[in-house]
Amino acid sequence: MYHNYLSTMAGRNQLNKIDLTHPKYLQTLVEHRRIFNLNNCELNVFESYEETYRVPLTFNDLVITSMVRGKKVMHLFGDPAFDYLPGETVIVPASETMVIDFPEASATTPTQCIALAVDARYVDNTINYMNEYYNGNKEEIHNWTLQFNQYHFDNDAEVTALINKLMRVCSSADKAKNIFADLNLKELLIRLVQSQHLQQVQIDAAMQSNKSRLPFVLHYIHEHLTSKILINDVCRKAFLSRNAFFIWFKEQLGITPVDYINNERIKLAKQLLAENRHSIAQISSYCGFSDANYFIRMFKKIEGITPGAYKGCVGSGKFSG
Repeated sequence: MYHNYLSTMAGRNQLNKIDLTHPKYLQTLVEHRRIFNLNNCELNVFESYEETYRVPLTFNDLVITSMVRGKKVMHLFGDPAFDYLPGETVIVPASETMVIDFPEASATTPTQCIALAVDARYVDNTINYMNEYYNGNKEEIHNWTLQFNQYHFDNDAEVTALINKLMRVCSSADKAKNIFADLNLKELLIRLVQSQHLQQVQIDAAMQSNKSRLPFVLHYIHEHLTSKILINDVCRKAFLSRNAFFIWFKEQLGITPVDYINNERIKLAKQLLAENRHSIAQISSYCGFSDANYFIRMFKKIEGITPGAYKGCVGSGKFSG
């Protein structure tokens, strides 16, 4: 079972491994905890070495958790339980209790998870910063906020890199580590907020494509994913110059329009690969890529695995996502 589980993790944006605690220093076999304190955050490393169920865990601050090893089953917000695996992150508001199962934990297959508790004032200051500086277009002001309707998600490359940096900084002896942690923590919060906003805007775009500029633009992109999309055409649809459009788009979603289009095309490609009815060249062409080699490079950049390997894993039941 564990071998198959490891196979499912191939290609995901996983965190760097953290050395496990030496057995003689373990204070408990369930959620043994190491703590690294900084000015605005606290990094916790939790390890469990035996099968157990319904373990409660609560933080007084917002907590950003990310799996490093093994598997947990999470019970949160009264929603259905879900598997929590390496390459995934869960964000939880202050004082919200997580109830956790460890169905596969053992001395040889431990679970390991980091939990980054962030000071409430620091979170508020970062959100205020976003609302002050990211609302460049006064006609389309967006009230940035941290939401919890999308609290469990796969890590992307940026989030993975930032959490890895924070882990290195928090556990270092560098006298300037609070400065470096501050920079990385602020960027991590901003990217999480932008990611949540992007998901909500995509939902809005599907429901009300003509009510405002951003949903209209995203609706247009999705309608043309399978054909060639000229950025100049999208700029005209938005009634903005090319330069103004790129600035506006990145202010709204945190990524460039080209990156957004590529990300959405790769999502479509994953659906088609899972069906296992088309060749990689056919899927590349259908998803709007004029060059199959470019499609393969882009797929590996975003997913961490080639489309051929992804197709093989899906077909063998080893990978989902």
